[in-house]
Amino acid sequence: MTAESPECCDKILTRLDTVHNDMVEIKPKKELNIFSKPLPSDNTAVLMGFPGSGLVGTIALQYMVEQLEFELIGTMTSKFFPPLAMMNKGVINDPVRIYTKNDVAAIVADIPIHPMICYEIANGLLDWLAPFKPKEVLTIAGIITNEPEKRVFGVATTADALQRIQQHTQILPIGSISGIASSILTECRIRGITGFGLLGETINAPDPRSSAATIEVLNKMYNLGLDVQPLIDQAVEIEQSMQKISEEVQQSAEQSPKKDLPMYG
Repeated sequence: MTAESPECCDKILTRLDTVHNDMVEIKPKKELNIFSKPLPSDNTAVLMGFPGSGLVGTIALQYMVEQLEFELIGTMTSKFFPPLAMMNKGVINDPVRIYTKNDVAAIVADIPIHPMICYEIANGLLDWLAPFKPKEVLTIAGIITNEPEKRVFGVATTADALQRIQQHTQILPIGSISGIASSILTECRIRGITGFGLLGETINAPDPRSSAATIEVLNKMYNLGLDVQPLIDQAVEIEQSMQKISEEVQQSAEQSPKKDLPMYG
């Protein structure tokens, strides 16, 4: 068989097609990697708390999953996450953890998400959630007012959804939300997923009392029956132990990720 024969040409073309197909299958590394069991049902409410002002969401949801003994089902990692790991009694925690109990799931983070990569994290998170058809997504964050009341403000992705929280929160008439909570709620609205935001009134320091106020709203929305008095009683101790995370949040907000993330260069 000569190099110019039809059989030889066919073999070469077949080899090239195989190489091309192999190249097509090579995909870039995911921006967000989630290792988790599936959510238990298509009627699950997903609660999220990432570090931000007052660490309101992180404190509230970590307290909830511990007190109500939620099951840890997964974790997530990303090349965008800062190199930070929290410890508890000498044991390293996963930076972002996924818990479930009955028809409620909780995603709790110890690490701050820089504003420049909020879209990538929110988009990847909702890509993972969408196939499970969650009933609703609720994010908890802080809003700085430096007032002592510890009110909880509420927002929703649609006017109809707003009716579910208007008796339990003070509805923000106008304004804006920033950070990862805003990106998650925007993704929910675009995808037609019902989304809520609870904004606990706080100061720019770890604020367990504001977290307790948001838990009271969760109690009414999901019938959790969670006692917040121990959280309030331990406020001083928690404020001291969470100060480290607060410092990391501040440092992350001040540092540009461009030198570490070529995609922004």
